[in-house]
Amino acid sequence: MIQLIKGFKDILPEEIALWQHIEQTARALFESFGYREIRLPIVEKSELFARSIGDTTDIVEKEMYTFEDGKRGNVTLRPEATASVVRSYIQHRMSAEEPLRKLYTIGPMFRRERPQKGRYRQFYQIDAEVFGTASPLMDAQIIVMLVSLFNRLEVSDISAHINSLGCPVCRPDFQKALFTLLEEQKDRLCENCVRRSTKNPLRTLDCKVPSCREALKDAPSILDFLCDECKTHFETVKTLLTRQNIPFAVDKNLVRGLDYYTRTAFEILTTSLGAQNAVAGGGRYDGLVAALDGPPQPAIGFAIGFDRLAEIMAQTKTLSPQPPALYVAALGDACRELAWAFACDLSLSGIPTEMDFEDRSLKSHMKRADKFRAPHVLILGDNERENGVALLRNMSTKEQTALPLDGLVPQLINILG
Repeated sequence: MIQLIKGFKDILPEEIALWQHIEQTARALFESFGYREIRLPIVEKSELFARSIGDTTDIVEKEMYTFEDGKRGNVTLRPEATASVVRSYIQHRMSAEEPLRKLYTIGPMFRRERPQKGRYRQFYQIDAEVFGTASPLMDAQIIVMLVSLFNRLEVSDISAHINSLGCPVCRPDFQKALFTLLEEQKDRLCENCVRRSTKNPLRTLDCKVPSCREALKDAPSILDFLCDECKTHFETVKTLLTRQNIPFAVDKNLVRGLDYYTRTAFEILTTSLGAQNAVAGGGRYDGLVAALDGPPQPAIGFAIGFDRLAEIMAQTKTLSPQPPALYVAALGDACRELAWAFACDLSLSGIPTEMDFEDRSLKSHMKRADKFRAPHVLILGDNERENGVALLRNMSTKEQTALPLDGLVPQLINILG
């Protein structure tokens, strides 16, 4: 028997109701804030991710699914959404039509990671991006929207952490101070952090290896190195979040693992899934659009780990598929074809209808109707057909009503619709 590749998963019909609930809630909230959906290709040129995410990241160095595609060169299954959204924003000259663009997308991403709880090689993200404003008001609003989404989904075990990553003006001084500490602690660092310490020391603060976390527990805080503009920006974000009653913690060790982030960074954390406790994260990336040959437009965004969010919600919330409005029980071949036509017309009219095409007894049909949780059953046998009626049975009250076969579909639409 051929089975799933390790690190991939099927999302079964029993799970879909929860996934659809999450999607519908996110869409409704985002669109109320003025976001518009964008759908992007799964495959992009590898250069897009190398230039945006950074050549020294684990994602580009180890985790991307990259292959050669003839004259097109190397292409990659997208490992994250932001770079693709930026590429589309630039290619279609969206800033020329309207500088302030708010976009969101939902779909699969791919990384060749070690599979573990809540993490897959094909995983899903809910992603939102804003282009065209450098205002701290947008930083605060996007965090408010994100926290509000979790509240609407009734995910209570969460906490918001925020930090500032500075900008190209003030970050170099912090990196020098951090590099000095990294040199002193070099013998205690993992191989990855030793390599990162020379290429991008900021990333060492995000390392999960216990020895590295211990070695860097007294690392300098970037908040002590912020320039006046970055400091004012961050203070405004904190003030606005407090005004909206959004609880948050300032976390000096919160960094984003990608090259393009500046100033505000944030995460939503949960303890529901053990060590892998970040269920959403994002931040400002004012230089990425220009770095990918677009107009110099500031930007900010976030991504939610859909798989993790669904696992968290499944622990406390069960959503069943919507039952049909009607189950059709046909007895005998002649009645079955007639009932089949009624079932088709009802379904096409927007009345969810189920019918079993096999030759079953009325008792078996009733068991099937109970399994579907259908509130009504339409019974059509030879006796009913000869009398020109069908019986509509209310499964709660057990009452049965005879309905004329002539004009049956409009009658049922009126009763069930």
